[in-house]
Amino acid sequence: MKYRKLAGMDVSAICLGCMSYGVPSSGTHPWSMDYDEALPFFKQALDAGINFFDTANVYSAGTSEEITGRALLSLARRDSVVIATKVFGGMYDDPNGSGLSRKAIFAEIDNSLRRLGTDYVDLYQIHRFDRSVPLEETLEALHDVVKAGKARYIGASSMWAWQFAKCLYTQRLNGWTRFVSMQNHYNLIYREEEREMLPLCQDQDVAVIPWSPLARGRLTRDWDATTARAETDEFGRKLYQDTDRLVVDRVAAVAEARGVPRAQVALAWLLRNPAITSPIIGATKPGHIDDAVAAVSLELSDDEVLELEQPYVPHAIAGHS
Repeated sequence: MKYRKLAGMDVSAICLGCMSYGVPSSGTHPWSMDYDEALPFFKQALDAGINFFDTANVYSAGTSEEITGRALLSLARRDSVVIATKVFGGMYDDPNGSGLSRKAIFAEIDNSLRRLGTDYVDLYQIHRFDRSVPLEETLEALHDVVKAGKARYIGASSMWAWQFAKCLYTQRLNGWTRFVSMQNHYNLIYREEEREMLPLCQDQDVAVIPWSPLARGRLTRDWDATTARAETDEFGRKLYQDTDRLVVDRVAAVAEARGVPRAQVALAWLLRNPAITSPIIGATKPGHIDDAVAAVSLELSDDEVLELEQPYVPHAIAGHS
């Protein structure tokens, strides 16, 4: 495993996303895995050198955090792992049960810490941008969370580049804790982040930890193939378009010529970009982690990269809400 800097931390070049782990009966992710099923994936990841794990309060109604914390604390020293979680989505049916108000942030960081079974998270991220709350209120609340010792660093997720630039400017202006990471939607069939967000992050020395680096598995299988998750993933259906099958076909061709799984090619393409710190991969089969780890050492030629990128068609912005 290779390690890269996320602010002052050393994180593995692959982050294990924990949305796949949660109580299926919670109703949000019926394809998720309960603790006994999930535990081997945490062990496999740790054995492979992965030290970076990402979840969110809303995943499986909080049970993803419970499983993530329980698994990691049973397998590793707390200080040896980097635990990230997120706040924004609705946790209960109440006017103050979601969003990025000071009230919501203070309540949800404590709830997340309780579920994770730890005194602090290494990275506390806003899951989306909240237009309904004054930006200064959100950013000062996050600063106070850090100063209270409940989070080591703070990060953001999908939003417009101008919004992220405004956040960074406002934090600097007020002397508040700065966002050190951007968790955005980026992969071979959704490259709109290359226009503004990735250059902004490079210029501001912000780590980039993309979600859906394999396009919810589309880059790993034939275009018309499906999975149990894909059949129930309403959000995922809105992200991609039929012209993307041309890129998927190119990934298949390069992978076949190389004699490696498609996932390795798609992740290797991401990892060669100097703007990318650690893509967040999901794993529901042992091979998923094996492929991700192997991709760290797979070097694509310039000709292969050109072949993969050539069929790309611009997309409408997707994933900000």
